[in-house]
Amino acid sequence: QVQLVESGGGLVQPGGSLRLSCAASGFIIDYDAIGWFRQAPVKEREVILCISSNNVSTYYGDSVKGRFTLSRDNAKNTVYLQMNNLKPEDTAVYYCATAYTLYCSDDGHYTGEFDYWGQGTQVTVSS
Repeated sequence: QVQLVESGGGLVQPGGSLRLSCAASGFIIDYDAIGWFRQAPVKEREVILCISSNNVSTYYGDSVKGRFTLSRDNAKNTVYLQMNNLKPEDTAVYYCATAYTLYCSDDGHYTGEFDYWGQGTQVTVSS
């Protein structure tokens, strides 16, 4: 079964950290493009991180730059989103997505389509 399964969301205080996981099954994501998106209530979905296929380019949204970092564990076929110094405005449902062939521009746009999406995980930043 081909799927992406996300985990790691939860409630955290401002200034805290969380690490989201995005585990793939049924396919290998070593060189796939990776996208992380989030959607807050009554807001449009926002791309916060995009890495092109074969890692040829990377985009971090201004709202997360310097605080969020992507890493991969190819042995586990999993990517992680490390989120530090979380703020209340980071509260949203977070989604990961992968694509075999996709190019991320430095303005947050991308060429191609994401093939698979995770189910989403809720992140709430509140005191």
